[in-house]
Amino acid sequence: MKLIERPIYTNRIIPFIDRQVIKVLTGQRRVGKSYVMMQLMDHIRNTVVDANIIYINMEMEDFIPIISNIELNEYLKDKWIEGKPNYLFIDEVQEIASFERSLRSLLAKNTYDIYCTGSNANMLSGELATYLSGRYVAFHIHSLNYQEFLQFHGLENSFESLLKYLKYGGMPFLANLDLEDDTPFEYLRNVYSTILLKDVVARENIRNVSFLENLVAYLADNMGSLFSASNISKYLKSQKTDISPQLTINYLRALVNAYFVHKVVRSEIGGLKIFEIGEKYYFEDIGLRNSILGFNQRADLHKLLENVVYIHLLHQGYTVYVGKLGNKEIDFTGDRNGTKIYVQVCLTLYHEETIEREFGNLREIQDNYPKYVVTFNDAILGENHGGILQKNLIDFLMMTI
Repeated sequence: MKLIERPIYTNRIIPFIDRQVIKVLTGQRRVGKSYVMMQLMDHIRNTVVDANIIYINMEMEDFIPIISNIELNEYLKDKWIEGKPNYLFIDEVQEIASFERSLRSLLAKNTYDIYCTGSNANMLSGELATYLSGRYVAFHIHSLNYQEFLQFHGLENSFESLLKYLKYGGMPFLANLDLEDDTPFEYLRNVYSTILLKDVVARENIRNVSFLENLVAYLADNMGSLFSASNISKYLKSQKTDISPQLTINYLRALVNAYFVHKVVRSEIGGLKIFEIGEKYYFEDIGLRNSILGFNQRADLHKLLENVVYIHLLHQGYTVYVGKLGNKEIDFTGDRNGTKIYVQVCLTLYHEETIEREFGNLREIQDNYPKYVVTFNDAILGENHGGILQKNLIDFLMMTI
């Protein structure tokens, strides 16, 4: 099988090979964690003499009998080879009950260099944090960014390619399908159903599946809008769905835990305050979002722009917030090891009031970190406007920032 390399991830993980920490690859189902893992295995085969690699994929029928740490220990009993460097790779490790007990024991014995993938954030905040605090390092794998999308599909960087990305998103398997008509959406709808049933409903013991589906549709229609659980509950009540704010919060948390959507909280610019009320939600993959509601370029373009800019900032390693500056808002503020970035997103800058709002908000920030206004397809003010850079979306998504 020919693997298309994703060096944005492998380059981060390779320095930890043969280090006495567990390497955990997290992310939404079907974003390519398994293929990044395979690339790491290939790297080890090519660089480590006599490497003994054990690979367990919990989505394959061969490994169904491994239901808990007991069966995992039994399976591994005769796999370790003395005198050779031993490597253990486990795909979708959260499917093994009490897996963390086995990993802790193996790590203590220093028998394997351990790698695993998982599709639920509880794995980090719960199982691993409890038993392996300080003894693992996590790498979040995302769906394809725009540059990877071009590479996977063999496309030139063009406005037409950008529109395909905004429509179909970055799920890696789409490289095996023609990006035409409804075929990609058939696949994406199946992925959505799998995520909802396996990683949300089953994992989180969700009972009201109908409400969950309505909540996802609401998030898809209102991504980039400020939310509160009570407002969502009020809306759903207007749709004859009577759900408490607390249940809404629980279901939102379940969707976030599956990495299906991202919760972006508001943060005071220049301060330390995080606001607990009013957050925004963006989708890990806009193709999945479009498979739920359909792709309406005219109505949804601004929402899609915000979503892909947000994901691009995550790809670049930023922790992203919605910025609050008095009574004004900055679409995104990013922090990466103390370095900051500020980004406003809008469709066009054809109107003076829009120009003043987007640039004026950024001008009020009293620091010298990079500031951008990202628009869809215009550059009427030039590259630099009072120290603030204006970029078309297509140029911004090709940048390393």
